[in-house]
Amino acid sequence: MDGFVGHGLKNLALQCLYCAVLMFNAVVAQSCEGRCGEKLAGCSCHSTCESLQSCCSDINQFCLEISPHSGSLLGGTDFRILNATFSPDSHLSCRFKSEIVTEGYVDEGGVGHCVSPMLFESGWIPFEVSTDGLNYNRVGRWLSVHHSKLSPLYKVVLGNGTQWQYYGTPGVGGVLQMIWIPSLINAERVNIELWGYEETGEPYSEHWRAEWTYLYTVGRNVSNTGAFSFTPRPSEKPLSDWHMGSMRVSPSTKPDGARNVNALWNGAHALAYHLEEGFRRDSAGWALEKCVLWDKEEKIIPSFLPEITDCPCTLAQARADTGRFHTDYGCDIEKGSVCTYHPGAVHCVRSIQGSPKYAAGQQCCYDHTGAQVLTGDSIGGSTPDRGHDWGAPPYLRPPRIPGLSHWKYDVITFYYCCLWSDNCDYYFTHRPSSDCRTYQPPKAASVLGDPHFITFDGTAYTFNGKGEYVLLHSENYNLTVQGRTENMTSENGSSIMATRLCSVAARERDSDVMEVRLTDRLDHLEVLMNQRVLSFSEQSWIDLKGVFVFSAVPQNVTVMFPSGAGLEIRSRGGVMTLTVLLPLEFNNHTLGLLGKMNDDPSDDLTSSNGATLPASASPQDIFTFGASWAISNQSSLFTYDSPRLLNEYYYSPKHDPSFIPVFTITEDPADPLLQPTLLLCSGTGDSAGAQFCKYDALTSRSLELANHTLLSHRSHITTIHQLQPVVSCGWLKPPSHGRKEGTLYLKDAKISFSCDAGYRLHGSEERVCQADGRWSGDETHCVTGNIIFFIIINVVVVVVVVVVVIIILIKIIIIIIIIIII
Repeated sequence: MDGFVGHGLKNLALQCLYCAVLMFNAVVAQSCEGRCGEKLAGCSCHSTCESLQSCCSDINQFCLEISPHSGSLLGGTDFRILNATFSPDSHLSCRFKSEIVTEGYVDEGGVGHCVSPMLFESGWIPFEVSTDGLNYNRVGRWLSVHHSKLSPLYKVVLGNGTQWQYYGTPGVGGVLQMIWIPSLINAERVNIELWGYEETGEPYSEHWRAEWTYLYTVGRNVSNTGAFSFTPRPSEKPLSDWHMGSMRVSPSTKPDGARNVNALWNGAHALAYHLEEGFRRDSAGWALEKCVLWDKEEKIIPSFLPEITDCPCTLAQARADTGRFHTDYGCDIEKGSVCTYHPGAVHCVRSIQGSPKYAAGQQCCYDHTGAQVLTGDSIGGSTPDRGHDWGAPPYLRPPRIPGLSHWKYDVITFYYCCLWSDNCDYYFTHRPSSDCRTYQPPKAASVLGDPHFITFDGTAYTFNGKGEYVLLHSENYNLTVQGRTENMTSENGSSIMATRLCSVAARERDSDVMEVRLTDRLDHLEVLMNQRVLSFSEQSWIDLKGVFVFSAVPQNVTVMFPSGAGLEIRSRGGVMTLTVLLPLEFNNHTLGLLGKMNDDPSDDLTSSNGATLPASASPQDIFTFGASWAISNQSSLFTYDSPRLLNEYYYSPKHDPSFIPVFTITEDPADPLLQPTLLLCSGTGDSAGAQFCKYDALTSRSLELANHTLLSHRSHITTIHQLQPVVSCGWLKPPSHGRKEGTLYLKDAKISFSCDAGYRLHGSEERVCQADGRWSGDETHCVTGNIIFFIIINVVVVVVVVVVVIIILIKIIIIIIIIIII
């Protein structure tokens, strides 16, 4: 029996040893090949593995990092594959979106290279790399960028753009020049090519297609010095039928017009220098013919105007409504207001989203007074776009091609009608400025300080829980915004019994998950997409799945969703401030720590279980209310990529019950910090702002923190003020044979009218925009004396006819009455 037991134990030990060997071999054999983004049993191929030090040994070979990571959607960027090793005799091929193959290569240092392809979309593009042309087992992602948003360093720059765009019009000719950075083309000699862009097929049908076509080579086998000049000659049909396109510089070793090779482009421009001889003989007449033809085409395709969003009424509104509008790069007040196509404007914005059906865009421009500039008053007025300048998801087909569809339908046509000829009436008939009569500004809510909350309906309170919470949830739009708070520490490292917002995560429907968080570097924010860090070193605007993100400086990040919801995250003094902007469509459709958006502050403190606290609730009750909005691991959108985050937030309660903050502050006259605090926090004009300021100063013992809180609160109040509704009565046209004075159409604005010599004013000489959105007075006309006499005669005739009819009716009634009596 003992022998049997011993034998059994021996077998069991051998089995255990065998299993251990199998498990060890399995762990050792674990590979990231085909598993990028996954967490394996013994190691990880997930993006968080580097910070958690759990990466599989071959992650760099199969989950690729590249430099540069972005470039023009027109293609041609040569990018390096980092940290991976390749055999010198490897034949690399790179496949984008599992369908577009470009030729790669391995350089003398063993570094692999790929070339980005021509694309008709912007955003992150997945790609795969093969060393044998068959097995594409290495994966990465490439950021395709709208060519107008690309830095001039990464494209061909046309010298004296006006000369290029107006070449052949009266007084414009000569030698054209272009420059580029030679090192971006991997060749000693290059070709200079002209390509044309066109969109063909029936508009808004499945047959509508975009195409780039090689036209001809302007310079062949040119030394790659980074500069080229030439004197253009007119083209002949059919080449001259291409009116917009791009210059491309590519290695002379490649065939003319070869696609998806290392190259630089200048982006779309008008091909004035290339047009037929008839354009040079009579550019205005040639352009008018094209303008009239475009006018006829516009009349037979659907109008997109009824479905585009209305413009904000003022520049302040336009700049504050960051969830729905963003700066137009062609007219930016922050960059000197070089508004080439909008003289008289100092700033323009574009709607971020394309319109629902036609994917059209909206543009809104403003003058130095903050008033709209309208095409009815000035050629510099803003115009809507059949093709949204930034494109519209899912891109790929007209009119959704970023930049290019806009050039096809809204820019080259502007050249036809306005810049190469003086026929803007045609253009503005189809592209009239939008006024703001139906514009409704969004509502704003904020989290600031350590932290303090201001709801959409204006309720202000302090909640210093430590954990992860629902800031906002909207079931109708499937929008969720979550916030993570952490314990604050003083300058000497001691713990402060208060917290700060340190991370914000958000998602709308099936969009990418966006997270913005504080870093160890003071006031530098880190942005993550689906738990992977995004770099803004090359681009400030990134198109993602169901979301856009903008970050021009590390301290500021703006996140924009298709619903029009916008998140502004700022870091100042080591504290994160969040502002959420929601369109009025969210009314009665929000829950969370930022309250119910319904213009009723009394129900803002509604717990997740539906219980509502009164405005007079104690800080302890508010603490309990806030704790009810703690999330779960299952609903969390956050990234846990460090032992601290895992231990404090993932494996611990989402609301830390052991952390009890300071609920109220004591203003002790003996406290040396009290008087400086009162001096700093007084005069805010807002009791909530003063209270927030005092709380932060006396709790953290930091006047600097209190000052940042005060500034953040003032910024919120300014935003609320900028987003106040404005009454607009709409544009008034000047009378025929007359003039009008005034181009402001908001409440209390006055418009006066006068007539040309030989005409007399009929109607109101002055009209005032009233509070009900209607103009006072009557419509104004300028008429001649003969017309007035004719009008008077007609009025008299009408009056006589009416009197005669009335007399006849009276007689008939009398006769009927007599007959009835008899």
